[in-house]
This record gives sequence, structure tokens and C-alpha cells, in this order.
Amino acid sequence: MTFITQIFHSSIIFWAAWVIIPVVMEIIPTIGNFVILIKKKIVSRKEKTVDFSPEITLIIPVYNQEHSLRRCISSINDSNYPNDKIYILVVNNMSTDRSFEVFCECQEEFPELTMNWVNSKQGKSKALNLGLFNSFGKYVIHIDSDGVLQRDAIRNMVTKFEKNPDIDCMTGTIMTNPEMIDETDKFGLRLLRKLEFFEYCQAFLAGRNFQSEFNNIFTLSGAFSAFRRSTIMRTNMYNTDTVCEDTHVTFQIRDVLGDKVVLCSEAIFYVDPIEDMNRLYIQRQRWQRGEIEVVHMFMKNRMHVVRGFFSDFIVRLVMFDHTFAFPRMIWYFALICLGFVNYPFSLIIQSVIIMYILYVFTTALLYICISLFLKPFKKLRRYYMRKWYLVFLLPLYNFVVFWFRFAGIINSMKSKGSWKMRNFTEERDTAVGIVKSDFLWLMRGIEKARRFVNYQDNEFGGGHEETR
Repeated sequence: MTFITQIFHSSIIFWAAWVIIPVVMEIIPTIGNFVILIKKKIVSRKEKTVDFSPEITLIIPVYNQEHSLRRCISSINDSNYPNDKIYILVVNNMSTDRSFEVFCECQEEFPELTMNWVNSKQGKSKALNLGLFNSFGKYVIHIDSDGVLQRDAIRNMVTKFEKNPDIDCMTGTIMTNPEMIDETDKFGLRLLRKLEFFEYCQAFLAGRNFQSEFNNIFTLSGAFSAFRRSTIMRTNMYNTDTVCEDTHVTFQIRDVLGDKVVLCSEAIFYVDPIEDMNRLYIQRQRWQRGEIEVVHMFMKNRMHVVRGFFSDFIVRLVMFDHTFAFPRMIWYFALICLGFVNYPFSLIIQSVIIMYILYVFTTALLYICISLFLKPFKKLRRYYMRKWYLVFLLPLYNFVVFWFRFAGIINSMKSKGSWKMRNFTEERDTAVGIVKSDFLWLMRGIEKARRFVNYQDNEFGGGHEETR
């Protein structure tokens, strides 16, 4: 009976560590998010279109985008916002390709659009600041040159601004381009891009959508964001000391100025899907590093863990993304080690399956929620809903991305922030090289020990022969 009791107690402890903790930290909050978002969708009313169309400035930073700039400008021309109210400012960040020639061709192709080209130096932040200083109109909108606007995106953003005077800046909804995903030939890359599309939908239409309800958006998307010009000009502009200048300006507006930052879920901007695993690795490391840099700039004197965990969403986010990342890493490795210390293998497998099912369950809840918010976009909603099978794969994708972001935490501790980082292949080759080096060192040590033993044996054996 005592033996059975011990097994029962050990099982309870194991399940508490491997199931209850993820449930408390991730599953329950996700269910809460789902309830709030469903309530928001039910009670919200569609914004009525305003007759007034104020003048706006669209800033497009460009760095070697000859292949995508025309698509970007064409999407502005095809939008349902009046062309005579749009001023486009293309800010060149030391491009070395045909970007300027493409711009000149677009001026001829879209004569109704007012466009100017401005040269800048030393990074995207300074390019954006130059664009802000040369902007005019009531609203300023930033878009990346490697994406395209959904036809109603600008109109929906301006409408939300006009209907809500308390909103000072907005992030649009970023999604990867479905057409480019379907054109991908390689199965593995196409699957990776589909998972990225699913992730973006969840990050914006679930994550930022929920954060928007409480003015808790951590980062305005650098790919598509909009400001009241009167607000953005009161900030210190974009900071050049961080790789996440969009996060920095978000903190300036929300935490320094005390203004409101929200998501415009009806304003969609399609970006190019990820090129490969190397690009995904670099991208997520940069996001993680930028998050740490900006939090350190604004929050280093406000990190009261106990009080802040309940009162400050930034403290909770940092604890979850960084502090709890190390215990999660230990849990993952401990799970493997348990099998070598005679822990019931069946219990380990059961716990992993239970956790996986819980993550799939929460992903399915968000899938339902996102499909409701995509209702105004029938074609896009149909495309999203047909990818239902990704609900079962997204937890695995998020598991891989966790390790990419964790690498960003480690690298931020030992190196200075930079846009140029080692990619996944380079990191892998370095790790393999270290393992090989350590293995060779171990083998040399074993070889030396073997020679020493053989030498002693030979020496003893030789003396014995002489005695004969």
C-alpha cells in the first residue's frame, strides 16, 4: 500500500509541474482572452464611413526594394481613399539597386498620386524621422515597401480615427500574402509559410486585439502603423539605439505621453512571407532583443515584481517572456532526463500528450474567434478557415519559435544589438563545431590515457621478459 501511495504522490507532483503550470500560465489566460474577444465582437458595431477625407502622409522607407516597390505603390493607388488626399513620401535608405528607377516609373504610371523621393542615411529609424519632418496632413501612416494594402485599409483607419478622438495611434493588422504562400513550390517552405500566416492572424486578431481593449499593446507594427500627426510630433521620434524602433515609439506615446494605442482590425496589410528558416530565426531574435532593450530604457526603475505583476502588464510580459523562459527550458530538458532515472515512461508520454491537447484546444478557440473578426473579408476568411488543420501544427511551430526567441535572450546578454545577426545555419554550424571540438578533445584525452596505460603495461612486460 505504501508503494502505491508513493507512486500516486509522485504522479501528482509530476502532473503539477508539467500540466498545472502551463495551464495556469498559458491555457487559462488564453481562455479568458477568447471570452473577452467574443464579447467584443458581439457588442461592437461597424464603424460608419465618414464623408470627410482629411489629407494624410504615407511614409515608405525603402532599402533595395526594386522588386516590391511597384506593388506597394500600386496598392495605394487602388485603395478606396481619394488619391488627391494622399501624399506619398518614399524615404530611401542608401539603396544600391533600381529602386529609384522603379519610383520614377511609378510616377508616370500613377499620375494622380503625389509622390516625392527623399534620400536618407544610417538606418530605418533616421529614414522614418526624416519622413516625419517632411510630412503634412492630419494623419501620418507608415508602411513597409515589401507589402501591399488591402483596398479598404486606409479608409478604415481614418474612419476609426475620426470616430474616436481619444485614439492617438494605431497598428494595422499584418498578415502574410496568401497568394505568395500558394505560389510556393517546396512543400516544407509552403507549410512554414502557412504556419506563419496562422501565427500572424493569431498575434494580431487575437493577441493585439485583446491588448487593445486595455491599452496594453506592447508594439505598434513597424510594417503598418498610423498616428495623429499632432501626437507623433510631440515624441522624440524614432530611436536609433535599438533594433525595435517601433516598440520604442509605442512606449513614448503610451507611457510617456499617456495617450491611447489600439489595433485597427479592419485595416489589413499583406507582407511577403518568410524566405526560409534562417530568416525566421534572425527575425525572432531581433524582436526578442528589441523587447529587452526597450523595456530596459523605460522600465528599469519600475520593475517591482510582486506589485507590478498584478498592476503592470509590461512586468507580466517580461516575466513571462524572459524570467519564465529559463524554467521552461529546464522543464523541457528535465522531461528528457526523467526517462533516464527510472521515471515511468508512460507517465511522461501521457503528460506530453495532455499538454499538447490543451495547446490545440486553446488554438482552436482562437481559430473560432479570428474567423469571426475576418467576416468582413470573405475571401480571406475562406482562405483562413480552410487551413483548419494548422490548429494541430501551430503548437509545434510555437515550440520551435520559443527556442529562437530564447536564443535572442542569450545573445542579447553577450553582444550589442545590431540588425546584422548570425542566422540559424551559422548558429547550427558553430554549435556543431563546438561539439566536434569538445568530442575531439575528449577523444584525445582518452587516447592519451590509453597510451599511458599501454606504456605502463609494456614497460612492466618488458621488465618481466628480461627477468626470464
